[in-house]
Formats: sequence, C-alpha cells, structure tokens
Amino acid sequence: MPVRVWPRAPHMKKVQIISDLNKKSLNIKLRLLRLLKKNHIIKSNITVVIGGDGFMLQTLKKNRKSNRIFYGINSGNYGFLMNKFSLKNFIKNLNKAKMVSISPLEMSVKNKNKQIKKYLAINEVSILRQSRQAASLSISSGSKKIIKKLVSDGVLVSTPAGSTAYNLSVHGPILSLNSKQLSISPISPFRPRRWKGKIISDKSKINIKNLNPLKRPISAVADNIEVRNAKNITVKTNKKIKFNLLYDQNKSLQKKIKLEQLKRETS
Repeated sequence: MPVRVWPRAPHMKKVQIISDLNKKSLNIKLRLLRLLKKNHIIKSNITVVIGGDGFMLQTLKKNRKSNRIFYGINSGNYGFLMNKFSLKNFIKNLNKAKMVSISPLEMSVKNKNKQIKKYLAINEVSILRQSRQAASLSISSGSKKIIKKLVSDGVLVSTPAGSTAYNLSVHGPILSLNSKQLSISPISPFRPRRWKGKIISDKSKINIKNLNPLKRPISAVADNIEVRNAKNITVKTNKKIKFNLLYDQNKSLQKKIKLEQLKRETS
C-alpha cells in the first residue's frame, strides 16, 4: 500500500506523520498537520502512524533500522496497537505518552525448492494447511520434542503483543507483555484432539517440520507475509530489534492485554 509523508513545518523537524490512504486517515492527517503548525511537541524523533493494526505492523517493519518512536492513531476497526484519536487532547496525550519496547519473531523458512526465506513477525507466525488435507507437523525446541506429531489445520506461535489477536481466536493463552514467553497454539487439532499447546520461554528456538510435504503442503505466514510449500520452519525472538511504541498514559498496551484477560475470565 502506498504511503504519503507530509511535509514538516520548520519547528517540527523531528515529527513525522504517515498514514494509509483511506478517507478517514487522510482527514485525521490534515487536522493534525494544522494542529502541529501551531503547537510544539516535547518528545522528539516521533513518527505518528494513522491507520489500523495492519498498517502499523507494515510501518514498523519498514522502519526496523531506524531509532524512531511510533505513536499510532486508530482509523481502522479494532486498532489494538493504536491509540484513540482526540484532536482536543492530542498534544497532551503525545507529550505524556508512555513508551513500550517489543521485539519481533524472526521466521526462517526452507521451502520445497530448498530456498530459505526470512521475515519478521510482530504478532505471530502461523503455519497453515495449504490444501484440503490437514497439516502433519512435528514441533521441537532445541533437542526437546514439544509434540511428535500434530495433525491439524496448522499451528500458531505468538508473541505477548500478538496474544490477543489471531492467537486468542484459536483459544491460545493471553500473555502479559513482560512475561518473556511465547505461546504455541494448535489450529483446529484433529490428532491429538486434546492437545492445547504450550507456553515456552522467549529465548527458545522453535523448529516446525512438515512430516508429509508432498501430500500435505503448508504455508508459513509472518503476520501477513506468506511463504508457500514450506518444509522446515524455525521461529525465534530477535532480541537485537526493538520497536518502540507510545501509548496514552492510561491506556498502555499492557493495560489493554490485562483487559482482554479479564474479558476472557468473565465470559
């Protein structure tokens, strides 16, 4: 998706505004541009990202080598990684926003042609069946077998930040942001039916092998980037990369995750 970067006023050299191209996002951008011409931002090196969660994920990955801090404004649907837009309180919210740092997963995939492809995932890596046949997978961490054979629609490896997204939809556990854990959750398990997945340390290196690539092809997806005909997949946390996100003072990412945990417990 093409992205427009608005020109900066002389006194806001370190503030960048980017958005997706839907009408709502562009309208918010115009209003912010007018506001920022008249006001000073205390924090520097900020990129304001207007869009939904998908656009934020895309923006973070494109800027993974920068040292910028990202403040999201939701103009999409759920916007879990974003902040609610308030023109009246925008300057105050931005100046008082709290920063959280998250590290992505690194997915390495060897396909049937023995090509190796690597991508980052901030929310999750999902392994999905590619045909009407269920996937047949083995999952290990180092020399330890997590499950010898899983027949299912797939499996999902989630970060704490992504544990309330696709992971929650497949009944995976919600992880606290500071838990230093990853969640491995089956997607519609057929055998063994009662396997609920596993929570492991974020220092682990997860190996997923397709046990029958000819009859049961699978895809490996890092957030929204797909590699088809995967044979072997490794997933690990890349601690060398840190994405810095800003959240309004009383609506941190950690609080959002806790609210989702409470919803699950009371539902």
